[in-house]
Amino acid sequence: MALFKMLKEAMFYKKLENNVVKCLLCPHNCRINEGKYGVCNVRKNINGILVTENYGIITSVAMDPIEKKPLYHFYPGRYIFSVGTFGCNLKCKFCQNWEIAHQKWEGDYIFPQQLIAAAKRQRDNIGIAFTYNEPSIWYEYIHDGLIEAKKEGLKTVLVTNGYINLEPLKKILPYVDAMNIDVKAYTEDFYKKIVGGRLEPVLKTVEEVSKYCHVEVTNLVVTDLNDKEEEIENLVKWLSQIDKNIPLHFSRYFPNYQMNNLATPIVTLQKAYEIGKKYLNFVYVGNVLGFDNNTHCPYCGNLLVERQNWYVNVKGLEGNKCRKCGNSINIAN
Repeated sequence: MALFKMLKEAMFYKKLENNVVKCLLCPHNCRINEGKYGVCNVRKNINGILVTENYGIITSVAMDPIEKKPLYHFYPGRYIFSVGTFGCNLKCKFCQNWEIAHQKWEGDYIFPQQLIAAAKRQRDNIGIAFTYNEPSIWYEYIHDGLIEAKKEGLKTVLVTNGYINLEPLKKILPYVDAMNIDVKAYTEDFYKKIVGGRLEPVLKTVEEVSKYCHVEVTNLVVTDLNDKEEEIENLVKWLSQIDKNIPLHFSRYFPNYQMNNLATPIVTLQKAYEIGKKYLNFVYVGNVLGFDNNTHCPYCGNLLVERQNWYVNVKGLEGNKCRKCGNSINIAN
């Protein structure tokens, strides 16, 4: 596949003196000299104009179970057309998708209208998910794609690290139905040393998104780095203060990219789950076969959604209400 680039002028930047530009898309707020890139390595200063190099470039596409995002409370058991490009604005040393995030891949150029038409052709598809790499640095394309998707009645999903400034975030939120946001740790030190960013903007993203659309949170539990019980408890306490019905996914880490820490012990994930359940109604564990990830009614205990790997059976819901006790449940169904 040939890599065809359409250099599109970026949104959210300002011009400075001497052909320098300042990108305002994410909290890095990169000052970019002429001919140079920002941290994300896809936004470039050309003659004092900030352009994006990955507009329309599709490198990954699949029909995925919605649970793979992971979204357990958004149309469980359904499939969604999932696409991605290349690039990321964080530099996680444990990156589980580093081949996509940190290399410039060849791909096909597809206009937003063509992408949405392709999504509509998929059988039993509820919508489109921007995933695999960090969608926020694909901002101009997802902006256009989200608008087109909503025109056609498709559900829209972003799977994101949440590292985006509030102004661009608010601009796209009216067109987003659901997000999974990756909160990588609950300490600034971890974000600075391991991720190459800051924690506070991610927390603000979760807080803002929760006001507008369905949100679920993922935390990759990395051995000896963010797995202390106190840190996990601080994370779930913070999330419960926003809404104790926000689903939290603890995900098992495996050695990858630049890190060789041991895979997360099952006992660590079990403890994280127990801590989470003290404060939150819905806690799940990912990347572990055989772990009980069924959804039960927090009011009466009724089995609402049965899950065995990718097999999903919605059995205890009537719309978004528990069939047994009638209480509303935070599940779009």
